[in-house]
Amino acid sequence: MEFSRRNFLKTCAITAAMMATGCSNQTQTAQVDSSKTNSAPKQNDVDQWVKSVCRYCGTGCGVLIGVKDGKVTVVKGDPDNEGNKGLLCVKGYYLPQVIYHNERVTKPLIRKNGKLEESTWDEAMELITSKFKESIEKNGPDSVAFYGSGQQLAEEGYVANKLFKGAIGTNNIDGNPRLCMASAVGGFTTTFGADEPMGCLDDFEHADVFFITGSNIAEAHPVLFARLTDKKKKDPDTKIIIADPRRHRSHEIADISLQFIAGTDMALFHAMAYVIIEEGMADEKFMAKHTSFSNGKEAITFAEYKEFLKGFSPERAAEITGLTADQIREVARIFGEKGKNTMSMWTMGINQRVAGVWANNLLHNLHLITGKICKPGSTSFSLTGQPSACGSVRETGALSHLLPGHRVIANEKHRKEIAELWGVPADRIKGQVGLHTMEMFKACGDGRIKCLYVMCTNPAHSLPNVSAYQEGFEKVFLVVAEAFHPTATTQYADVVLPAAFWCEKEGVYGNTDRRTQHLAKAIEPAGESKPDLDILLDFAHRLGYADMFPFKTPEDVWNEYLKCTTGTHMELAAYPALKEAHGIQWPVKDHKGTKGATRRYVAPDDPYVKEGIDFYSAKDHKAVIFARPYKGPAEPVDKEYPYYLTTGRVLEHWHTMTMTGKCPTIMKAVPKQYVELNPKDATELGIIEGDVVRLISRRGKVEIPAKVGRPGEPMPGLVFALWFEPDPLVNIVTIDAVDAASKEPEFKICAVRIEKV
Repeated sequence: MEFSRRNFLKTCAITAAMMATGCSNQTQTAQVDSSKTNSAPKQNDVDQWVKSVCRYCGTGCGVLIGVKDGKVTVVKGDPDNEGNKGLLCVKGYYLPQVIYHNERVTKPLIRKNGKLEESTWDEAMELITSKFKESIEKNGPDSVAFYGSGQQLAEEGYVANKLFKGAIGTNNIDGNPRLCMASAVGGFTTTFGADEPMGCLDDFEHADVFFITGSNIAEAHPVLFARLTDKKKKDPDTKIIIADPRRHRSHEIADISLQFIAGTDMALFHAMAYVIIEEGMADEKFMAKHTSFSNGKEAITFAEYKEFLKGFSPERAAEITGLTADQIREVARIFGEKGKNTMSMWTMGINQRVAGVWANNLLHNLHLITGKICKPGSTSFSLTGQPSACGSVRETGALSHLLPGHRVIANEKHRKEIAELWGVPADRIKGQVGLHTMEMFKACGDGRIKCLYVMCTNPAHSLPNVSAYQEGFEKVFLVVAEAFHPTATTQYADVVLPAAFWCEKEGVYGNTDRRTQHLAKAIEPAGESKPDLDILLDFAHRLGYADMFPFKTPEDVWNEYLKCTTGTHMELAAYPALKEAHGIQWPVKDHKGTKGATRRYVAPDDPYVKEGIDFYSAKDHKAVIFARPYKGPAEPVDKEYPYYLTTGRVLEHWHTMTMTGKCPTIMKAVPKQYVELNPKDATELGIIEGDVVRLISRRGKVEIPAKVGRPGEPMPGLVFALWFEPDPLVNIVTIDAVDAASKEPEFKICAVRIEKV
């Protein structure tokens, strides 16, 4: 029988259902040998089970790794982990197939005569060190840079940050969370005064209404989708609203589906706020006590905010969004109904926009005007795309504008605090923000950056408008620490360092709901590969900074990092507690205990709140409700480019396929990418299922097979393309315009024309 995606998903759905209902461990395991996936090994077929966390999205699913004769043979869900309660999606389930793929890098590679050749560790590290030293001496510390990842461990992010900002003296350290979560960071910090959500995964069990926008939760966060469907099954009165220009698998359980014109959701959110206030659903006592109002430039009054919203009546918003006024009123009433708990969730559809921070603000607004926040089941909750974007980048400060413990480069007091902790002169950490991701890769092309260290990510594939940055990849001295080769980025590398993979090292992840989790080492690294932490420490020592990096173990690093979080309201748990627990949510006051804060800003959960709700990170302890002006896409459609293109993921593949592409079972299900067209558009263009179409933007063109009206269906005027495959690479056509505040690019919307090949 043909191994179709439908059969694959059906099989996985049955397995997931069995797992959710407490079936035996045999149903929760995955074979290394894909030809034998129907005969999972029994629990007693392994020598030991090792507690860890899934390598993929930010849900933070706990896993138990089964090891037999020094090799990983199975992975199953950890039933004691709050994030997944034993459930795994197909990607986690088949992780063992990835570990032993023949494209693992097991020895250092150095480019010689245009070709990457095997070398020794000493030769590779001496070359890297000499190149970086030479550039720093001749061109200054800002001529070198580091680009990391939301997939790195917290200890790795912290050491890289300390090395570049504290030792070398450059703030040119950024990472791929800039491409996905920077606008969520901007939204949290401008509204609440500090990053990361106040809610938690437990809110799924208490919400009466789910408002999901800019997120295909069914495919991007499938374990959370399983939780959502379970809640709906247990309580049929639960209302699920999904707002998205494209119908996708998540819509299958929606009570209301809103398909609006791409990039117009700010008008929808403002109109919902208008209806909530106009119809008496606002909690004015809550607002008076806990909020202030702003137009983004200065403080305004509640009356002025209401006057602003008159420009976004449902009728006016309907003209902008393509929805009807009645649809807008209906969802506003469901969201704002008194006595009901409402949970909002979003991902890249909101963040990857030139107005991403503002769109985040408006989602928070809806919770603040209704008082539906900091209560079980009532929260604005961003979903994180990478396993440790929160814990290893945002919290460790491994972006060009941040410092550890949610501090910022622009704050002199913050710089002095970290300089003192690191034992460096106060002026070592510069007050000027370093280069953000898009500017960093532009600087590689124009010569400002001479040497670049890339770790645990694949930017030559994942950058938008990627062809514009190809010259930079070719010109810069490029070091890539990676577990797999070839990738789009390693093919440009001057040196490839073989990094230990996921279960071959120890460390900490920080997941979506402020959940800090320890990953134990399960097996020895493949070949001569080494943990990224060990590589970074070796590099630091060779550069002459051994005194600043005396660490022998990941726990040594963690203990120093903990000092950076003391007194910041984001204290993390001690290492022994993390090793024992199945995830601990911060803040953990004084780093003591294994019970963290389930919900933030509210007593008794948050140790920094004495009574009720207290937005203690915000000015005057009041969250801000913003009257943000409407802003649409950076590149509107026109006669020459009449269609919007949006990009996204499918359940089986993750990011640039460097891992899922190594999984034979998954590749059988979805071996190639495609572009989805609305049936109406397809008919007008003379395109049928299977035709190859050419997508052309102002930046480039790409040819991809078409699917019509399935598996998802974009609204007329919109096309949807997957971006996991390196050839053809759809990021050739996407736009690199960025949000002025967050510097996050607008992956989600650009204008294209379509031709049948």
